[in-house]
Amino acid sequence: MIQSETLELLEWHRLCQHMSTFAATKLGALASRYLPIPDSRAKSEYLVQQTKEIYELENRLTTGLSFEGIQDIGDSLERAEIQGVLTGEELLAIATTLAGTRNLRRVIDNQPDFPILNQLIADLRTYPELEQEIHRCIDDRAQVADRASQKLNDIRNDLRKLRSQITQKLQNILQVKYGAVQEQIITQRGDRYVIPVKAPQKDAIPGIVHDTSTSGATLYIEPNSIVPWGNQLRQTTKKEQVEEEAIRRTLTQQVAAVKPDLERLLAIVTTLDLATARARYSFWLGANPPRFIQREENETITLRQLRHPLLVWQHQHEQGSAVIPVDLLIQPQIRVVTITGPNTGGKTVSLKTLALAALMAKVGLFVPAREPVEIPWFEKILADIGDEQSLQQSLSTFSGHIRRISRILEALGNGEKETEGQEDDLEDKGDKDDLEEFASSSP
Repeated sequence: MIQSETLELLEWHRLCQHMSTFAATKLGALASRYLPIPDSRAKSEYLVQQTKEIYELENRLTTGLSFEGIQDIGDSLERAEIQGVLTGEELLAIATTLAGTRNLRRVIDNQPDFPILNQLIADLRTYPELEQEIHRCIDDRAQVADRASQKLNDIRNDLRKLRSQITQKLQNILQVKYGAVQEQIITQRGDRYVIPVKAPQKDAIPGIVHDTSTSGATLYIEPNSIVPWGNQLRQTTKKEQVEEEAIRRTLTQQVAAVKPDLERLLAIVTTLDLATARARYSFWLGANPPRFIQREENETITLRQLRHPLLVWQHQHEQGSAVIPVDLLIQPQIRVVTITGPNTGGKTVSLKTLALAALMAKVGLFVPAREPVEIPWFEKILADIGDEQSLQQSLSTFSGHIRRISRILEALGNGEKETEGQEDDLEDKGDKDDLEEFASSSP
């Protein structure tokens, strides 16, 4: 609970939302908005290295890493597995996703000096034969193409002949019975071909009335002479639909057969897009890669010209005030840092900036500070900032702080058993009613 409270107090969700705008795919944007916080230093170091490689790769490429064509095909894969028949649009999305992923892999394959990225795509399968088969059967309009099967091609030839015969016959009727028709046009009602006939002249063209104009002055009649052809057209159209579904069903079965590999493909692409979003957001912030220091080796926390990422966004996108950076140099022997000063003096912003810097480093983001960026890997990041009043619980502002601090101490106490009592606290003490505390424990 205290972890989620801390993230809310630090407005972590806003930072994640900002980062998601740098993602190229829907899946990448979704992953960016719900970033998990790694539970080990090794995971964080891996993510930082991932971001570094994408950052450098994008600097080498003239147009950046492209995710063109890659779509969220997860729902389609689920439907394919339960033997649903995919639509032409869904099949086409799978084909473009395979092509886009293969192009992405080709770019990374050409950069052998990026070991983490190459390891990530090592087992990636893009099934070019499946992609080609989908494109052979489904055209650019997501319709089943004539070339998909000889049977479908023959059916459609029959349909073209029938439509030609029907329209030719109707053209003849229009010419012969021009006085009885409202307009010299052939139209359709449902799947039946009809001509507009003046209501008083309906007996001049015997047939089936399929519709009437709003005024009642026009009847849309299918002449009796083309009814048999209309029936044949309907039957042949049904055959076309059956054959189209059979083709899409076959393609769907091919997709279902490789569903685990396609799900893995989606996971890898999402990981790459998430790393790309981190790299692009870091670049936009003018941030630098963090190095996790070892407290036991007497290394100093070094954060020079550290800027609050949300204030940077506000300045750039919302015409906010210019961001004033802070310098934080904390010696390893220091266990508690106390910040004092008047209200509106920047104490809270400084604490939030440090907390966000620690979180950003943990999830693999660069930190908006001047090089070198040297910071511990904090096992816990806990905060008490602002008011927590509750009329129902009869809580004053101060009581609310005490409750949250109690939860922080409890969390640190639990962590002490796991980390042999190593904690760091950063505390902001102005007036008693303006108590703001940031606490964390190092590994």
